[in-house]
Amino acid sequence: MAASGYSDLRDKLKSMTPHRDEVKNKYVDAESNGKGSGKRKFRESDDDEQHGHSDDSADSREQEAGRVKGSILQENIFTPEECALIEEKIDDVVAKGEAGLYREHTVDRAPLRNKYFFGEGYTYGSQLEKRGPGQERLYPKGEVDEIPSWVHELVIKRLVASGVVPEGFVNSAVINDYQPGGCIVSHVDPLHIFARPIVSVSLFSDSALCFGCRFQFKPIRVSEPVFTLPVRRGSVTVLSGYAADDITHCIRPQDIKARRAVIILRKTRPDAPRLDSEISFPVERPAPLKAKRSHHHRRADPDAARRPRVLEMDKEENRHPSNSSHNRRDSISSESYWRRDQESEKHRESSGRKVKMRRQ
Repeated sequence: MAASGYSDLRDKLKSMTPHRDEVKNKYVDAESNGKGSGKRKFRESDDDEQHGHSDDSADSREQEAGRVKGSILQENIFTPEECALIEEKIDDVVAKGEAGLYREHTVDRAPLRNKYFFGEGYTYGSQLEKRGPGQERLYPKGEVDEIPSWVHELVIKRLVASGVVPEGFVNSAVINDYQPGGCIVSHVDPLHIFARPIVSVSLFSDSALCFGCRFQFKPIRVSEPVFTLPVRRGSVTVLSGYAADDITHCIRPQDIKARRAVIILRKTRPDAPRLDSEISFPVERPAPLKAKRSHHHRRADPDAARRPRVLEMDKEENRHPSNSSHNRRDSISSESYWRRDQESEKHRESSGRKVKMRRQ
């Protein structure tokens, strides 16, 4: 439970901003009821309510939504029976995490969302010693558990067979397990850590992936998305190009209505920066000169990895899209995503393009 005492962040959003319910749900209502003009206002604060947006602004948002949609591939690959089997395996992962059977950095807990790193793990959000774009670092090899065999057999092999990723592409698997009202704030998967595409498999329930939202706190608010992508149980979502690099994505509290899990499959870049083993994410230990301390006090707290962090909606850094422009994909082909990334990697490195980050 979050430190605020709310067990569901949707309740917190509603209690803090009751006057915004109509605005936040306008897009959903228009979709479901066929009502509304189709024009969407972007409002972050009460001051914004006094100023409308020009047609040019609305057109710009529609064009941006088109760029996002055009760089997403989504397929329904997993049957309900296959989903049920994978979900049982995820329950096993949760049980092992609760029992403390994983390495320290495999499990990362946040209010209403637990994260399990396999293959590769990295520092992010409040874990960063120095905040800002490009500060994320991979943990030293061996500090998170290997990708479970069932992920290879039940998930990755199916994606390879379907042509979503090539053989040997995936070396990082992350499981995000959300409770109702859980969320992950707007972000871009670190460009210097992960190659493209970014592949995710949705499980347990249907939800939505939102692009271009801004999270604000005190009170908590989430702006209207530029684009909303439904993600159904069993669906596979592939992000590349504009959707992966130039606009943030998030999971909003109101979009997690039941337990939902997602398996995120990625490839780390060969030149991705890594924490030195001697300066890995610190575990609090007393000074070695205090010899009178008991052996118990000198050991790392065994419950540290399983204790929920007291965070405000995860306190992850929000990233804003860059204004850079690069070649857009005219047609979506899952086989070409990873090849195009390989060809354009040198161009991205030489261009020095950065995705701006701002704490919300």
